[in-house]
Amino acid sequence: MSLTAIVVMVLALLVFHFLIISDLITRQIISTLYDKIDIAVYFKTNTSEDNILQVQNALKNLNEIKGVEYISQAKALDLFKDRHKDDPTITQAVAELGENPLLASLNVKAENPEYYKDIAAYLGNDNLASLVEKVTYNQNSGAIDKLISIVKTFRKFGLGLTVFLALTAALVTFNTFRLAIYSNREEIGIMRLVGSSNKFINGPYVVSGVLYGVVAAVISFLMVVPTMFLVSPYLNVFIPELNLSAFFVEHVLLFLSVQLLFGVFLGVVSSAWAVRRYLKT
Repeated sequence: MSLTAIVVMVLALLVFHFLIISDLITRQIISTLYDKIDIAVYFKTNTSEDNILQVQNALKNLNEIKGVEYISQAKALDLFKDRHKDDPTITQAVAELGENPLLASLNVKAENPEYYKDIAAYLGNDNLASLVEKVTYNQNSGAIDKLISIVKTFRKFGLGLTVFLALTAALVTFNTFRLAIYSNREEIGIMRLVGSSNKFINGPYVVSGVLYGVVAAVISFLMVVPTMFLVSPYLNVFIPELNLSAFFVEHVLLFLSVQLLFGVFLGVVSSAWAVRRYLKT
Protein backbone atom coordinates (compact mmCIF):
# COMPACT_ATOMS: atom_id res chain seq x y z
CA MET A 1 0.00 0.00 0.00
CA SER A 2 2.89 2.33 0.72
CA LEU A 3 4.32 1.67 -2.73
CA THR A 4 0.90 2.30 -4.30
CA ALA A 5 0.52 5.59 -2.43
CA ILE A 6 3.98 6.75 -3.50
CA VAL A 7 3.38 5.80 -7.15
CA VAL A 8 0.07 7.68 -7.19
CA MET A 9 1.68 10.75 -5.61
CA VAL A 10 4.57 10.61 -8.10
CA LEU A 11 2.05 10.66 -10.94
CA ALA A 12 0.20 13.55 -9.29
CA LEU A 13 3.45 15.50 -8.89
CA LEU A 14 4.42 14.83 -12.50
CA VAL A 15 1.06 16.25 -13.56
CA PHE A 16 1.67 19.26 -11.30
CA HIS A 17 5.12 19.78 -12.82
CA PHE A 18 3.67 19.45 -16.32
CA LEU A 19 1.15 22.18 -15.46
CA ILE A 20 3.96 24.50 -14.31
CA ILE A 21 5.94 23.94 -17.52
CA SER A 22 2.79 24.31 -19.63
CA ASP A 23 2.05 27.62 -17.96
CA LEU A 24 5.62 28.80 -18.64
CA ILE A 25 5.38 27.78 -22.32
CA THR A 26 1.95 29.40 -22.65
CA ARG A 27 3.21 32.67 -21.17
CA GLN A 28 6.18 32.68 -23.56
CA ILE A 29 3.95 32.00 -26.58
CA ILE A 30 1.60 34.80 -25.54
CA SER A 31 4.54 37.15 -25.00
CA THR A 32 5.90 36.27 -28.45
CA LEU A 33 2.52 36.94 -30.07
CA TYR A 34 2.25 40.25 -28.23
CA ASP A 35 5.66 41.31 -29.58
CA LYS A 36 4.53 40.67 -33.14
CA ILE A 37 1.72 43.23 -33.07
CA ASP A 38 1.92 46.99 -32.86
CA ILE A 39 0.28 50.09 -34.28
CA ALA A 40 1.93 52.82 -36.30
CA VAL A 41 1.20 56.52 -36.35
CA TYR A 42 2.21 58.34 -39.56
CA PHE A 43 2.93 62.06 -39.53
CA LYS A 44 2.21 64.66 -42.18
CA THR A 45 5.08 65.67 -44.44
CA ASN A 46 5.26 69.17 -42.94
CA THR A 47 5.65 67.85 -39.37
CA SER A 48 9.07 68.67 -37.94
CA GLU A 49 11.25 66.01 -36.35
CA ASP A 50 11.16 67.91 -33.03
CA ASN A 51 7.37 67.62 -32.91
CA ILE A 52 7.54 63.91 -33.68
CA LEU A 53 10.10 63.37 -30.91
CA GLN A 54 7.87 65.29 -28.50
CA VAL A 55 5.01 62.92 -29.30
CA GLN A 56 7.39 59.98 -28.84
CA ASN A 57 8.45 61.20 -25.39
CA ALA A 58 4.83 61.78 -24.40
CA LEU A 59 3.97 58.21 -25.41
CA LYS A 60 6.92 56.78 -23.47
CA ASN A 61 5.55 58.39 -20.30
CA LEU A 62 2.27 56.46 -20.60
CA ASN A 63 2.03 53.35 -18.41
CA GLU A 64 0.31 51.43 -21.19
CA ILE A 65 3.29 51.80 -23.55
CA LYS A 66 5.98 49.12 -23.74
CA GLY A 67 8.10 50.80 -26.39
CA VAL A 68 8.08 53.45 -29.12
CA GLU A 69 10.37 53.34 -32.19
CA TYR A 70 10.88 56.39 -34.37
CA ILE A 71 11.13 55.68 -38.11
CA SER A 72 12.30 58.74 -40.03
CA GLN A 73 11.46 59.29 -43.70
CA ALA A 74 15.01 58.35 -44.71
CA LYS A 75 14.96 55.17 -42.61
CA ALA A 76 11.50 54.25 -43.91
CA LEU A 77 12.80 54.55 -47.47
CA ASP A 78 15.86 52.41 -46.69
CA LEU A 79 13.66 49.73 -45.14
CA PHE A 80 11.32 49.83 -48.13
CA LYS A 81 14.22 49.47 -50.58
CA ASP A 82 15.70 46.59 -48.60
CA ARG A 83 12.33 44.83 -48.42
CA HIS A 84 11.85 45.07 -52.20
CA LYS A 85 15.47 44.79 -53.35
CA ASP A 86 14.65 41.68 -55.38
CA ASP A 87 11.86 43.44 -57.29
CA PRO A 88 13.45 45.53 -60.07
CA THR A 89 10.15 47.19 -61.02
CA ILE A 90 9.64 48.72 -57.58
CA THR A 91 13.33 49.60 -57.27
CA GLN A 92 13.25 51.45 -60.60
CA ALA A 93 9.99 53.22 -59.73
CA VAL A 94 11.46 54.53 -56.45
CA ALA A 95 14.58 55.72 -58.24
CA GLU A 96 12.52 57.62 -60.85
CA LEU A 97 10.47 59.45 -58.23
CA GLY A 98 13.39 61.62 -57.27
CA GLU A 99 11.98 62.30 -53.80
CA ASN A 100 11.02 60.33 -50.74
CA PRO A 101 7.27 59.56 -50.85
CA LEU A 102 7.17 57.82 -47.46
CA LEU A 103 6.08 59.40 -44.17
CA ALA A 104 7.89 59.50 -40.85
CA SER A 105 6.21 57.30 -38.25
CA LEU A 106 6.25 55.93 -34.72
CA ASN A 107 5.81 52.19 -34.15
CA VAL A 108 4.07 51.76 -30.81
CA LYS A 109 4.03 48.58 -28.74
CA ALA A 110 1.66 48.29 -25.79
CA GLU A 111 2.15 46.35 -22.55
CA ASN A 112 -1.12 44.57 -23.31
CA PRO A 113 -3.06 44.38 -26.61
CA GLU A 114 -6.16 45.62 -24.79
CA TYR A 115 -4.46 49.01 -24.45
CA TYR A 116 -4.19 49.64 -28.21
CA LYS A 117 -7.70 51.04 -28.43
CA ASP A 118 -6.94 53.68 -25.78
CA ILE A 119 -3.57 54.47 -27.39
CA ALA A 120 -5.25 54.95 -30.78
CA ALA A 121 -7.79 57.27 -29.16
CA TYR A 122 -4.95 59.27 -27.60
CA LEU A 123 -3.18 59.60 -30.95
CA GLY A 124 -6.42 60.62 -32.65
CA ASN A 125 -7.26 63.51 -30.32
CA ASP A 126 -7.70 67.04 -31.67
CA ASN A 127 -4.38 68.26 -30.23
CA LEU A 128 -2.47 65.98 -32.59
CA ALA A 129 -4.76 66.36 -35.60
CA SER A 130 -2.44 68.90 -37.24
CA LEU A 131 0.52 66.50 -36.98
CA VAL A 132 -0.89 63.02 -37.53
CA GLU A 133 -1.72 61.75 -41.01
CA LYS A 134 -3.15 58.38 -39.94
CA VAL A 135 -3.05 55.71 -37.23
CA THR A 136 -3.07 52.05 -38.33
CA TYR A 137 -5.17 50.79 -35.41
CA ASN A 138 -8.37 50.58 -37.47
CA GLN A 139 -6.59 48.38 -40.00
CA ASN A 140 -5.20 46.08 -37.29
CA SER A 141 -8.08 46.20 -34.78
CA GLY A 142 -9.65 42.98 -36.08
CA ALA A 143 -6.42 40.98 -35.64
CA ILE A 144 -5.76 42.57 -32.23
CA ASP A 145 -9.27 41.82 -30.96
CA LYS A 146 -9.01 38.25 -32.23
CA LEU A 147 -5.67 37.77 -30.46
CA ILE A 148 -7.13 39.11 -27.20
CA SER A 149 -10.05 36.68 -27.49
CA ILE A 150 -7.75 33.71 -28.20
CA VAL A 151 -5.49 34.54 -25.23
CA LYS A 152 -8.45 34.86 -22.84
CA THR A 153 -9.93 31.56 -24.03
CA PHE A 154 -6.56 29.81 -23.76
CA ARG A 155 -6.03 31.08 -20.21
CA LYS A 156 -9.52 29.99 -19.12
CA PHE A 157 -8.94 26.55 -20.62
CA GLY A 158 -5.55 26.28 -18.89
CA LEU A 159 -7.02 27.29 -15.53
CA GLY A 160 -9.87 24.81 -15.89
CA LEU A 161 -7.49 22.00 -16.85
CA THR A 162 -5.22 22.82 -13.89
CA VAL A 163 -8.12 22.72 -11.41
CA PHE A 164 -9.48 19.47 -12.90
CA LEU A 165 -6.12 17.66 -12.82
CA ALA A 166 -5.33 18.92 -9.32
CA LEU A 167 -8.69 17.67 -8.00
CA THR A 168 -8.23 14.35 -9.79
CA ALA A 169 -4.77 13.88 -8.25
CA ALA A 170 -6.09 14.78 -4.78
CA LEU A 171 -9.02 12.34 -5.06
CA VAL A 172 -6.85 9.48 -6.31
CA THR A 173 -4.36 10.04 -3.48
CA PHE A 174 -7.19 10.28 -0.96
CA ASN A 175 -8.68 6.97 -2.10
CA THR A 176 -5.25 5.36 -1.94
CA PHE A 177 -4.92 6.40 1.70
CA ARG A 178 -8.46 5.17 2.39
CA LEU A 179 -7.46 1.73 1.12
CA ALA A 180 -4.38 1.78 3.34
CA ILE A 181 -6.51 2.75 6.35
CA TYR A 182 -9.09 0.08 5.52
CA SER A 183 -6.38 -2.58 5.44
CA ASN A 184 -5.46 -1.55 9.00
CA ARG A 185 -9.05 -1.37 10.22
CA GLU A 186 -8.54 -4.02 12.92
CA GLU A 187 -5.64 -2.10 14.50
CA ILE A 188 -7.63 1.14 14.35
CA GLY A 189 -10.63 -0.61 15.92
CA ILE A 190 -8.48 -1.87 18.82
CA MET A 191 -7.05 1.61 19.39
CA ARG A 192 -10.55 3.08 19.51
CA LEU A 193 -11.66 0.39 21.99
CA VAL A 194 -8.82 1.20 24.39
CA GLY A 195 -9.74 4.89 24.28
CA SER A 196 -7.15 6.34 21.87
CA SER A 197 -7.99 9.83 20.67
CA ASN A 198 -8.57 10.65 17.03
CA LYS A 199 -5.36 12.73 16.99
CA PHE A 200 -3.38 9.73 18.27
CA ILE A 201 -4.86 7.49 15.57
CA ASN A 202 -4.40 10.14 12.89
CA GLY A 203 -0.77 10.89 13.77
CA PRO A 204 0.99 7.93 12.11
CA TYR A 205 -0.96 8.40 8.89
CA VAL A 206 -0.12 12.10 8.74
CA VAL A 207 3.57 11.26 9.26
CA SER A 208 3.27 8.63 6.54
CA GLY A 209 1.70 11.24 4.28
CA VAL A 210 4.65 13.57 4.87
CA LEU A 211 7.17 10.81 4.13
CA TYR A 212 5.28 9.67 1.05
CA GLY A 213 5.16 13.27 -0.16
CA VAL A 214 8.91 13.78 0.27
CA VAL A 215 9.82 10.48 -1.40
CA ALA A 216 7.37 11.09 -4.26
CA ALA A 217 8.69 14.65 -4.76
CA VAL A 218 12.30 13.44 -5.00
CA ILE A 219 11.40 10.62 -7.41
CA SER A 220 9.28 12.87 -9.63
CA PHE A 221 12.02 15.53 -9.64
CA LEU A 222 14.63 12.96 -10.72
CA MET A 223 12.29 11.87 -13.51
CA VAL A 224 11.67 15.45 -14.65
CA VAL A 225 15.34 16.53 -14.85
CA PRO A 226 16.38 14.39 -17.86
CA THR A 227 13.02 15.03 -19.53
CA MET A 228 13.57 18.79 -19.37
CA PHE A 229 16.98 18.56 -21.06
CA LEU A 230 15.63 16.11 -23.65
CA VAL A 231 12.61 18.24 -24.63
CA SER A 232 14.32 21.64 -24.47
CA PRO A 233 16.06 21.53 -27.93
CA TYR A 234 12.78 20.60 -29.66
CA LEU A 235 10.87 23.38 -27.92
CA ASN A 236 13.61 25.82 -28.81
CA VAL A 237 13.00 25.12 -32.52
CA PHE A 238 9.34 26.20 -32.24
CA ILE A 239 9.88 28.91 -29.60
CA PRO A 240 13.40 30.37 -30.01
CA GLU A 241 12.81 32.82 -27.16
CA LEU A 242 12.34 29.94 -24.69
CA ASN A 243 15.39 28.06 -23.38
CA LEU A 244 13.70 25.55 -21.10
CA SER A 245 16.86 23.80 -19.87
CA ALA A 246 18.56 27.10 -18.95
CA PHE A 247 15.40 28.29 -17.18
CA PHE A 248 15.23 25.00 -15.26
CA VAL A 249 18.89 25.16 -14.15
CA GLU A 250 18.45 28.77 -13.04
CA HIS A 251 15.35 27.91 -10.96
CA VAL A 252 16.23 24.34 -9.95
CA LEU A 253 15.93 25.02 -6.20
CA LEU A 254 12.56 26.68 -6.71
CA PHE A 255 11.27 23.69 -8.72
CA LEU A 256 12.47 21.23 -6.07
CA SER A 257 11.00 23.32 -3.23
CA VAL A 258 7.63 23.58 -4.96
CA GLN A 259 7.61 19.83 -5.62
CA LEU A 260 8.39 19.10 -1.96
CA LEU A 261 5.79 21.52 -0.66
CA PHE A 262 3.09 20.20 -2.98
CA GLY A 263 4.00 16.57 -2.22
CA VAL A 264 3.91 17.09 1.55
CA PHE A 265 0.69 19.11 1.31
CA LEU A 266 -0.96 16.43 -0.82
CA GLY A 267 0.15 13.65 1.53
CA VAL A 268 -0.88 15.41 4.75
CA VAL A 269 -4.27 16.61 3.48
CA SER A 270 -5.16 13.30 1.81
CA SER A 271 -4.16 11.17 4.81
CA ALA A 272 -5.84 13.44 7.37
CA TRP A 273 -9.00 13.63 5.31
CA ALA A 274 -9.09 9.85 4.75
CA VAL A 275 -8.63 9.06 8.48
CA ARG A 276 -11.26 11.62 9.46
CA ARG A 277 -13.76 10.16 7.01
CA TYR A 278 -13.03 6.64 8.25
CA LEU A 279 -13.38 7.54 11.95
CA LYS A 280 -16.76 9.15 11.28
CA THR A 281 -18.15 5.94 9.79
